[in-house]
Amino acid sequence: MAWTRNRVAAAVVGAALAVASGPALAVDWIMASGYSEENFHTKNIRMFIAEVEKTTSVKINLNSNDSLIKLDAIKTAVQRGQVPIGEIRLGVYGNEDPMYILAGLPFIASSYSEAWMLKDLQKGYFADKFAKDGMRILYYTPWPGQGFYTKFPVASTEDFKGKKLRIYSTATQKMGEMLGFNATILPFAEIPQAFSTGLIEALFTSPQTGIDIQAWDNTSHFTYAGAILSKNAVIVSERYFSALSDADKSGILAAAANAELRGWEMSAQTTADQMKVLAKNGMTTGTAPAQVIDAMKKIGVAMMDDWRKTASPEAAAVLDRYLAVQ
Repeated sequence: MAWTRNRVAAAVVGAALAVASGPALAVDWIMASGYSEENFHTKNIRMFIAEVEKTTSVKINLNSNDSLIKLDAIKTAVQRGQVPIGEIRLGVYGNEDPMYILAGLPFIASSYSEAWMLKDLQKGYFADKFAKDGMRILYYTPWPGQGFYTKFPVASTEDFKGKKLRIYSTATQKMGEMLGFNATILPFAEIPQAFSTGLIEALFTSPQTGIDIQAWDNTSHFTYAGAILSKNAVIVSERYFSALSDADKSGILAAAANAELRGWEMSAQTTADQMKVLAKNGMTTGTAPAQVIDAMKKIGVAMMDDWRKTASPEAAAVLDRYLAVQ
C-alpha cells in the first residue's frame, strides 16, 4: 500500500512540476509528515505553509500523521522525488551517520540555548550531506525535553532493570540499555500495538508524544528528565526547489526562517502545559530523582566518547567546536 501511495504521489508531483514550467503558473507541492494535526510540529508546519502560500506561487498540500508516507521513509521519498518536501526526525538516521544522533546523547545539549548552539554548528555539515543527496534542510525544530512513561513510580535506576522500553533512535537505545532497560527501537505509529502485545511496557519520549499516543492508556507515571532535545527537520528536494523562481525561493527561505524561530518557541512553551494534560488524564507526573539524572549524565559522557569512535573527523570537529564554547 505504501509503495502504491508513493507511486501516486510521484506521478502527481511530477505532473505538478511539469505544469509549473511557465513562470506565471502556480506550483503545487505535496508534503508528507508523520505527526497528528494536534502535534505542535504539525501546527508549525501549517503556519509555514500559510506564509509560503501568502508570499509565493507555491501551494503545499500537507499529508500529516503518516497518511501518505511513513515517517521513517520520508527522507528517502524526498531524495527520490516522490514528494518534493517533507518532515523528518533526524535521530532516525543514526546508522547512516553519527551526526544524526549527536543531539540525542543525554545531557550533551539539554537546554534550549545549548541545543540552538549545537544546531547552528551542525548546519554546515548537514547542508553538505543533504546537498550530495539532492536535498536541503529548510529549518529545524526541537522536541521538548523527555522523560520516562512507566507503570510504576521511578525512585532510582533500579526500577528500570529488565523493563521493556520503547525508544526511537540508536542513541536512546544505547542509553536505555545502559540504564538497565531492554530497549527496542519502534516507529511512533507502532507504539499502541506494542503495548497491547507486551513488546514494550515503558517509553522514553516527550510529553508531546505521550499525548499523541494517549500514554495514559498503557502507563500511569511520567517522570520528566529533560536530558535530550532531539530535532525534526523540514527538508526539500533540490530539484523542485531549484525549479522555482528566485522570488519564490526567497519567499520559502524567509518562511522557513520564521518557522524555525517559532518552532523553538513553541517547543519551549509546551512542556509545562503538556504535563498538565498528562495529569488531567490521570497520570502521576514529576521530575526524575537526582540519582537518575546523575546516572544519565555519566552515560552521556560515556556515549560521547563512544560516538567519537565512529564519527568522521569532520563530525568530531563539530563536537569539538561545540564543547569549546560551553
